[in-house]
Amino acid sequence: MDKYTDLIHQTFDFPTEEFTVHNNELSFNGIPMMDLVKQYGTPLRLTYLPKISSQIQKAKILFKESMEKLNYQGTYTYCYCTKSSHFSFVLQEALKNDIHIETSSSYDMPIIRALYEKGKVDKDVFVVCNGFKRELYRNHITAMINDGFKNVTPVLDHLGEIDHYEQFVEGECQLGIRLASDEEPKFQFYTSRLGINYNDVVGLYESKIKNNPKFKLKMLHYFINTGIKDTSYYWSELSRFVHKYCEMKKLCPELDTIDIGGGFPIKTSIQFDYNYRYMIEEILRTIQRICKQEGVAEPNIFTEFGIYTVGESGAHIYSILDTKLQNDKELWYMIDGSFITNLPDTWALNQRYILLALNNWDKDYQRLNIGGLTCDSQDYYNSEMHSFQVFLPKIQKEQPEPQYIGFFHTGAYQESLSGYGGIKHCLIPAPKHVIIDRAEDGSLKSWVFAEEQNVDSMLQILGYKD
Repeated sequence: MDKYTDLIHQTFDFPTEEFTVHNNELSFNGIPMMDLVKQYGTPLRLTYLPKISSQIQKAKILFKESMEKLNYQGTYTYCYCTKSSHFSFVLQEALKNDIHIETSSSYDMPIIRALYEKGKVDKDVFVVCNGFKRELYRNHITAMINDGFKNVTPVLDHLGEIDHYEQFVEGECQLGIRLASDEEPKFQFYTSRLGINYNDVVGLYESKIKNNPKFKLKMLHYFINTGIKDTSYYWSELSRFVHKYCEMKKLCPELDTIDIGGGFPIKTSIQFDYNYRYMIEEILRTIQRICKQEGVAEPNIFTEFGIYTVGESGAHIYSILDTKLQNDKELWYMIDGSFITNLPDTWALNQRYILLALNNWDKDYQRLNIGGLTCDSQDYYNSEMHSFQVFLPKIQKEQPEPQYIGFFHTGAYQESLSGYGGIKHCLIPAPKHVIIDRAEDGSLKSWVFAEEQNVDSMLQILGYKD
């Protein structure tokens, strides 16, 4: 029978830039995973900081090279979409790369204040404020503008939002307008609930912005929920948006920027096929072509990449507690964690991640299902992106060490969706979280950001302790 290593090498073009195997043990971005397990145990959540910077630099270089190739006249600005991961170590790593920020809710703004107080950003930082804004969010935005954060830009999401800034902003304020894109054809709704209807944009500008010395309309924004994909739907929505920009530019000379919402995908399988350079060049060509047709100067471009920025920096590591054969063909590997509580996208969205064994690559493999610790029947993982099944090394009785497995590229959204530090289904604790970085000489260094959640914290949250 073929070994697990044969399965992976025959299925994929392996090893890859990220994944290598030495002495039948997996390394991820040069990190010997079994050394990490022996030091910190499982279940374990890790963040590899250098990957955040490398992702940002890759996108910035590709945009720069593509703009030079096509003689694109606008500038490019990379924003990090904070809702993907609000952790301080993520923002601080991202900000090393001369980027700016996109926000979506009230409490993002105190985070930016905290970064400013620590010297991580200055008052020139661009803050693109998206979302349907409650009063507290609008108050934070206004306070920062009045405090000299001149590039804090509220992106109007509904027609009445501008009235708040008219009343409370003391000086000038630059604005954006989010356009309500049409949803993907298979979606339950035709038009996004977020943003302002295309037909209302001109009226909003003419009635409340054009002759008001307080406001400058600088940006039009749109968001595609599916992300940047080579589909007729994506190109249709982008073209529609750029035509609207050209229409507005002719009415509003100060308008000079578009924000292309919806980010690049990340690798959810070792077998990943996405041409970032091609997509960037086609986006630029589409904008150039339409602007030339309309006789309008090419706009500056903002992007707001969240999953792309932080997703590939993360991993979740588990050990197999035991095996269960529930009938003739359904074999279960039970992990020391939960998919519902640790990786909720696998349960809610059927999201697939890269799954690899950490050890025993020289062992036989078998088909199986992976089960989590909660009592919920949906707490399982039984397929991968490239296959409707899961294969892992075969576990032998009394083998010298447990079988360890890793889910990779899990760095975006999972803590916030599962409620980091809170109460989770069946009171399954949040795993230990370890941060990994490299010293100037390239050597690895790691530290514990958060220990595994303990019973005292849960009892306190639930009201059993003062």
